[in-house]
Amino acid sequence: MAARLIDTDPALAHLHAMSAARRAGRIAMVRETLAITAYETGDYALALRELRTYRRISGKDDQLPLMVDSERGVGRPERALELGRSVDRSTLDVPVRVALAIAMSGARLDLGQTEDALTELQIPQLDPKRAFSYSPALFNAYAETLEVLGRMDEAAVWHDRATIAAEALEQSAADDEGETMVVVEEFFDIDADADADAAAAAAAAAAAADVQDDLPEETPADESAADEKA
Repeated sequence: MAARLIDTDPALAHLHAMSAARRAGRIAMVRETLAITAYETGDYALALRELRTYRRISGKDDQLPLMVDSERGVGRPERALELGRSVDRSTLDVPVRVALAIAMSGARLDLGQTEDALTELQIPQLDPKRAFSYSPALFNAYAETLEVLGRMDEAAVWHDRATIAAEALEQSAADDEGETMVVVEEFFDIDADADADAAAAAAAAAAAADVQDDLPEETPADESAADEKA
């Protein structure tokens, strides 16, 4: 029920999720659902606690981007960055990797680190020639960061790309032709130099993708301490 209501009535979905958690609190999916509905209603502290519980029970890092964003929500962007760096991104599924890049970029913006926020998004998946389920969100995040930097012309290009990617995906879904769609470059009024810069940045990010920070994984004790602070 919560899944059906989350887009139309997050508050009611949250009530259903809390009810489910009272009855089946040891089931990972139940705690995950409660975390998501808490996040959607703006209760980031609860979302963070439930996401930690979900992570402990399931052993999965697939909700790491939401954890990072929840740390931002409770006003801890530095902690959000530490958490995002605590996992080897190459172990994450590609959509999770992209969502994490967007969350990390947001934390950089929170700290006023605008150039670094743009760099966080310059990942191999920032490819305007192909559209995946995560492409519109990634393209829009890149455009919004360019706007903060005052690079309005480039931002408009990436907003257009996000729109066209979304339309391509909708058409692909309607035709039932699969998850990806090639985006025809001629549809864009683009700056070739800007494309080259973005491609070079993405290539550099790909080359650095195997570098992992030495930050330790969260321990239950660390989690409890963070909960108390929250």
